[in-house]
Amino acid sequence: MAKFEFPRNFFWGAATSAHQVEGNNHNDWTEWEYLNAKRLTLNAQKKNWPDYILKNYPNPLQEENYISGCACDHYHRFHEDFDIVKSLGHNAHRFSIEWSRIEPEEGKWNEKEIEHYHQVISALHERGIEPFITLWHWTNPVWVAKQGGWANKKTVGDFARYVNKLVRSEGFVDVKFWVTLNETNVYTGHGYWNGSWPPGKRSLLKYLKTNHHLSQAHIEAYKIIKSANPKAEIGIAHSMIYFTKFPAGLKNFIYNHFFLRSIKEYQNFVGVNYYFSDRKTIERSEFNNWPIDSDGFYHVLKEAAKYGKPVYVTENGIADAEDKKRGKYITDHFAAMHKAISEGVDVRGYLYWSLLDNFEWSSGFWPRFGLVEVDYKTMERKIRQSAYEYAKIAKVNDTSRLAARIQTEAKIS
Repeated sequence: MAKFEFPRNFFWGAATSAHQVEGNNHNDWTEWEYLNAKRLTLNAQKKNWPDYILKNYPNPLQEENYISGCACDHYHRFHEDFDIVKSLGHNAHRFSIEWSRIEPEEGKWNEKEIEHYHQVISALHERGIEPFITLWHWTNPVWVAKQGGWANKKTVGDFARYVNKLVRSEGFVDVKFWVTLNETNVYTGHGYWNGSWPPGKRSLLKYLKTNHHLSQAHIEAYKIIKSANPKAEIGIAHSMIYFTKFPAGLKNFIYNHFFLRSIKEYQNFVGVNYYFSDRKTIERSEFNNWPIDSDGFYHVLKEAAKYGKPVYVTENGIADAEDKKRGKYITDHFAAMHKAISEGVDVRGYLYWSLLDNFEWSSGFWPRFGLVEVDYKTMERKIRQSAYEYAKIAKVNDTSRLAARIQTEAKIS
């Protein structure tokens, strides 16, 4: 039987972001939550929800669903959570640093919080897990939001100052993998194109300015990190969609490539976040009714390869509260990834979204993306069966069981 082996030293892991798992943050998203929780609850009441969603706590019909609060309390439980990561055979983990913790007031540094993240890095290293650090995952300090956020060019310099402070602090200089920015296209689209997320102001001009300023911020951050550690590997986590419907070429350029082209000389790798295509599929995710299309994953990896850089899958996952689809979802996407690798795409790692059930922004807590289930009343962690399926592959770096299924399906078809 043929083996679907992945490259030697391939990174297997999962991802989180600070605001979604840490708890008790105070940033522009925190303030937006309190202003919009009631509206989001009323909107949810207009939809038909399955009983298996409504039986969970919190559910979309409860206002507390839309307040991040203590989230998963990962801030205090990261040792416990990283023990789970190690037990599942992961050798990499992506997490983000909360800017508002590091610089709660302009130019004033919280050394205690810098030390906290130093401890997070150390905890990963102690378990043989490679940290992939994200410097900005959508949230801004309140003082940044008040000055106009990323629509204000000043924020570029402010971000550079924050990056410089962090990467030169004890415990950070030797970090190898840095993700400067997360999904700029999603952030600007929701924030300024349709105005559904903070800052909630529809403006074509601010949409364009914000994209430009984020591009500048990445380039400045790249230069700063390289000056601190020339061996660092730096990129962004970029949302990509496989487009097939007219005008697919234009959509592909604007959504998938416009930002990446602006930073192409300042990235050591391309980070791909993939969840869906625009094709009609039989299987759908619980979250936003996204089409499940592993073949689309293959195509976006081929798109990412056009930059001639290594590719890391920085996010890929499914909301599946009953854990009925996640195992197949993961193995199907592994098969698509392996196909891309076999055709020359230099994919070097896969980070599932997410390690934990978490706070999914304007949808709140009800979407269950985690390899690990979280009881939000007790904070108890429970490893899902699909996580063990993933672990069987990660621990041996090949997918013999997956190969058997694919070969069987090929004979049937």
